[in-house]
Amino acid sequence: MPDRDLLKGDVVKIAQNEVGVREASGRNDGLKVEAYLASVGLHRGDPWCAAWVSWVFKQAGYPSPRTGWSPDLFPSKRLVKVPEPGDVFGIYFSDLGRIAHCGLVEKFHHDLVYSLEGNTNNSSGREGDGVYRRVRHKRTICKFSNWRRL
Repeated sequence: MPDRDLLKGDVVKIAQNEVGVREASGRNDGLKVEAYLASVGLHRGDPWCAAWVSWVFKQAGYPSPRTGWSPDLFPSKRLVKVPEPGDVFGIYFSDLGRIAHCGLVEKFHHDLVYSLEGNTNNSSGREGDGVYRRVRHKRTICKFSNWRRL
């Protein structure tokens, strides 16, 4: 159940509070990471960027998304062209032929997306070691979706 002080829609605030969480051994593990994974039925060692996004929405009181598979975060009915704080973004990896990393928009200014991301690192990897703030150019992002609309 979400904290009573955080009302539905506080996705960004909840995500900001997770910045600094790190894996215990660098193998998609640790108490917080495993809680993110468990929230969508995944286990220690699984990739967790989408699980983290789903966990954040769950903490904010939203019924969905509930997935650990990043491509599932971008159904056509949820897509938006101009991102807003709390929207989900997806990055396409051509070697995998799909969106393979996701995170949350903290703010959008000009063509820059200020993001909050799980399972990343300071060098933009999708196999990271924690929850970080990042800055990405809009052109590096494949899709944006809005899960705050019920």
